Amino acid sequence: MEHILSRNFGREKTEKLIQELAWRDYWQLIWKEKGCEIDRDLKSEQQGVFHFQIPNNILLAQTGISAIDEGINEFLKTGYMHNHMRMYVASLATNIAGSHWKEPARWMYYHLLDGDWASNALSWQWVAGTFSSKKYVANQENINKYFYSNQLNTYLDVDYDQLLQIEAPVQLKTCSVPDLQTQLPQSSLDIRIAPNNAFIYTYYNLDPVWRKNEEGERILLLEPSHFRKYPISKRCLDFALNLGKNIPDLKIFVGELNELNEFLQPDNLFYKEHPTQNWSIGTKDERDWITSVNGSFPSFFAFWKKAQEEIFS
Repeated sequence: MEHILSRNFGREKTEKLIQELAWRDYWQLIWKEKGCEIDRDLKSEQQGVFHFQIPNNILLAQTGISAIDEGINEFLKTGYMHNHMRMYVASLATNIAGSHWKEPARWMYYHLLDGDWASNALSWQWVAGTFSSKKYVANQENINKYFYSNQLNTYLDVDYDQLLQIEAPVQLKTCSVPDLQTQLPQSSLDIRIAPNNAFIYTYYNLDPVWRKNEEGERILLLEPSHFRKYPISKRCLDFALNLGKNIPDLKIFVGELNELNEFLQPDNLFYKEHPTQNWSIGTKDERDWITSVNGSFPSFFAFWKKAQEEIFS
């Protein structure tokens, strides 16, 4: 963000991009404030839930909606999905097929290279109406418009006042819970050799400039308990491990912090704050945020109203 502002393009040309960056901070601030509460219906109970699974034809990219199937196929090949497409898939699973949002959200997070549980889970809740005042739906006309398709006569090819009233189509009735597991690598750290300082990196902290000029062992901690709760695909793990190459001499430790802690001096252990790391030992550094605005806000635009004043002042 600082680099964008330094180019002096003007607010009109930069505000939308900076706003996208601010969305990430907004979701993370909610996670920081609410903790594990974001794993459940946050503001209100999801209505119209028929099961806690995901339609098989979403997993197989055979929903019958050609633009969505193309988007899912690309997603499974690359780990990326356009934000509008994420909303379409979420709406299809929750508001058309009657899935509770949690399992489909876990499936999407599992494959997302830019996966952030806060932005993913809370966006799914926004679509499902548990973090917003109403459910989000998109009909075939909307999908055709934004993804340049011309498909007609599908189960989504109805007016909006009918869309939430339709019965789950046959294409979305067969459901299951996908087997999402993370195969962690071998440790490369010899924990018998206790370093003077230990800088702990995680899947949510691979910052190559964090305390970079200080001496000590740099350890990427991969806790099996974390990846059982928030599993990621091999592609996502490999993506993170490749990012770790930006940190010189980064060692991998697969295990829980308490296993590692037996060989470390708590006073010489450093890590960055994150909701997934509720550790009571060592030195906890604050994360970098776009602004000094903090706390939980009822909506993004309530947060943005304060944040933009600081950003563009």
